[in-house]
Amino acid sequence: MLRPSGLVAVAALIAGLQGAAAQPVEHAYTKIDLKACKHTPGRVVEDYGSWLCKGYAGIPIYISGGDQRSFVSFGPNALKELANRETLMSFNGHGDVVEWRIESLPGGKKRPFAAIMRWSTTVQKEEPNPDGDVVRGQVLVITRLGAGGVCHVGYVDGRANPDANELARKVADDKARTFRCGKEAPDSHGKTGPGYSRRMPMH
Repeated sequence: MLRPSGLVAVAALIAGLQGAAAQPVEHAYTKIDLKACKHTPGRVVEDYGSWLCKGYAGIPIYISGGDQRSFVSFGPNALKELANRETLMSFNGHGDVVEWRIESLPGGKKRPFAAIMRWSTTVQKEEPNPDGDVVRGQVLVITRLGAGGVCHVGYVDGRANPDANELARKVADDKARTFRCGKEAPDSHGKTGPGYSRRMPMH
């Protein structure tokens, strides 16, 4: 049986662990200006080339495009990361603002563990005019960051959900740090509307 002093020590330890776990996640915003990024031209008509930009704390952002679709990856090995091969099924375009979700590490260091970007989409209507109109939408793409892999974690329809930003932040905070790139598939969260598009199947 623990003595009172031992119980106090255990209680203090539990309180300390709970305090560490309850630390709020911080966030920061950075804007992407492709004119200020290093551009490498594409080699064919539908290859738009690539851009190397800087994000929060100088983190590299690698953007490429082709066939009216965008690819966005992050980190020093951005070209080799799964995110560099992930895009949405519909024609799309990446956003120009990144929200970084940031955690505090021992020693006062801060580490971005997820990025949220609002992409634009162009979805072909299936009904009532299968060969006519399109629906334009927005999808918030949540991307895992860090040495354990950079990849899409989930998607939120930016127009069907009034609280789309909050929902995307919750997905990032709850799932990104433990998400297994290449072993888990990103999922849709919240409501979806006619302008919604999720990840293109990978081969």
